[in-house]
Amino acid sequence: MSDREEIEELISRVAQKDREAFEALYDRVSAKLFGVCLRVLTKHAAAEDAMQDTFVKVWNNADRYRSNGLSPMTWLITIARNTAIDRLRARKKGHQTINKPGLELIAPEPSPEQFAVATSEAAKLSDCLNGLEADRGAAIRGAYLDGLTYADLAKRFDVPLNTMRTWLRRGLIALRACMST
Repeated sequence: MSDREEIEELISRVAQKDREAFEALYDRVSAKLFGVCLRVLTKHAAAEDAMQDTFVKVWNNADRYRSNGLSPMTWLITIARNTAIDRLRARKKGHQTINKPGLELIAPEPSPEQFAVATSEAAKLSDCLNGLEADRGAAIRGAYLDGLTYADLAKRFDVPLNTMRTWLRRGLIALRACMST
């Protein structure tokens, strides 16, 4: 069974509220998701909190996952990134995040091995981003790691909105190719 199939199977079992599958999914992907949260929030404690919220969302919404030819990691990373961005925006507005029920379901923080994997993948992502044209890489960082809107990015780079969308799409295609090598 491939990694993708295994993660899809775990998500399917989590949708049925299988705690063992949830723990296995956590062990399997938490390092990567922690890396995503840490990149957005930059603070270890905030990233841990965002990752916990991410797994609560996964627990509550696993039944909504549909493969549709997409990687299950894409779905999980999107949840993590959006959760981290929401926390970042709330922090900028001065709001406090309220603890939600269900956080007791979360396993402990990533192991040293998982943290090392996340660090390694973050370094590869950074190298791939640096390999893009400077403005394209900065636009992708702004959109997907800093939570800026396409309109904000278009203003920042003084380009039309559709041009910004094209930059981001082509940049993501280039990143996918780079990360798969």
